Amino acid sequence: MRLLVGMIAVFALFSAVVSADQQQQHFEVPARDSAKTEELANQLAGLSRRVDPNEAKLLAECAYATVARLRPEYNMFGTPIFNNFLVYHGWRKRGYCYHWTEDLLLALDKLKLKTLELHWADAYRDTWQENNCLVVTAIGQPFERGMILECWRHFGHLRWNLVPSDQDPYYENTKWAEKVRARAAAKALETNHGVAFQTRVTPDTKGRD
Repeated sequence: MRLLVGMIAVFALFSAVVSADQQQQHFEVPARDSAKTEELANQLAGLSRRVDPNEAKLLAECAYATVARLRPEYNMFGTPIFNNFLVYHGWRKRGYCYHWTEDLLLALDKLKLKTLELHWADAYRDTWQENNCLVVTAIGQPFERGMILECWRHFGHLRWNLVPSDQDPYYENTKWAEKVRARAAAKALETNHGVAFQTRVTPDTKGRD
């Protein structure tokens, strides 16, 4: 019994330390997005009673701040499809739907979420219509009950809605999420070691949306 009580106390202390670390993080959300950020945080907190409202708020702020930072970097032009044309021919470095999703996933991963979970989602996988986005759920919650975070269709502006209400049929793709995270970890390791060596990367075969 004492061992169990001790383990619970250690877990509570660890959770408190993680929460304190998260609260120290601050993200610059554009003023025009502040109301939408607050609304997204409330919706994420409402996914389950197990979701920490402070964590939901942190995720929402990070998502909107990240997308605002990426917009001038991607410098999208015309329509999403036309921008894909620019990326395909090398006139833009990034801008496909999976680029947005990769960058958002890696940014949100840094939050070390404890009550929310990130999922990679595909619609029309392996077709010219393929579109990718993130889906956020409470820990252990079914993918189908999650919240979509999507940028490409809206020209670099974050839009969100529940999976069942979306116009496209999204399905989870855990393998691609693992690939993105593994690639980022390998790149970080190479950078941290400061050694000039080439890492073999699996060819990128995601759709062009």
